[in-house]
Amino acid sequence: MRILIVEDDRKIASFIAKGLKESGYAVDQAHDGGQGLSLALSQSYDAAVMDIMLPGIDGIEIIEEMRRQKIDTPVLILSAKRSLDDRINGLQKGGDDYLTKPFAFSELLARLQALIRRSSRTVEPGALKVGDLSMDLLQRTVKRSGEEISLQPKEFSLLEYLMRNTDKVVSKTTILEHVWDYSFDPQTNVVDVVICRLRNKVDKGYDTKLIHTIRGVGYVCKTP
Repeated sequence: MRILIVEDDRKIASFIAKGLKESGYAVDQAHDGGQGLSLALSQSYDAAVMDIMLPGIDGIEIIEEMRRQKIDTPVLILSAKRSLDDRINGLQKGGDDYLTKPFAFSELLARLQALIRRSSRTVEPGALKVGDLSMDLLQRTVKRSGEEISLQPKEFSLLEYLMRNTDKVVSKTTILEHVWDYSFDPQTNVVDVVICRLRNKVDKGYDTKLIHTIRGVGYVCKTP
């Protein structure tokens, strides 16, 4: 999952980015409204954390422009503005949730996860399931046929993305955009390497294979 952080306070932005990366997310950062708007309109994100008071274009204007251009990325507004009117305005202008500063990272993470679940229409809150493969998004555990599988953060994130797009073929470029940040070279073989590791952990020893390569197109997690 790929998250955009638009926050002019670099310490806060770095704090959020560090926590999200440790939780397995890919993160892009913008520290002013112009850069934030450019990234929001040109890149694909699973969610965004948006400050309101930004140099140049403010966060509300960014959200309004995103909605005008039919970009439905869920946005968590993060602001020092605490009044009821400010919260209502942020939500009415297109924000999906509102968190005031100071904040606990655990709450920010939980709210982002809830926004992503709702936007991806996950049927069972906090969990994904494909055949006998299950993923608990809250505990960050994966099991197949009841046996727990130990995954590294990027392996977990890639498997999560594949499971959220079950039976849909996703290209390497799309995977890079959602699981890694935009600075990665699109010619890199990192996706192939992590897919190979996932297959060894998820499919090895099972008659039914869940992760498939569509030659020349990408990868898919198929319902058995």
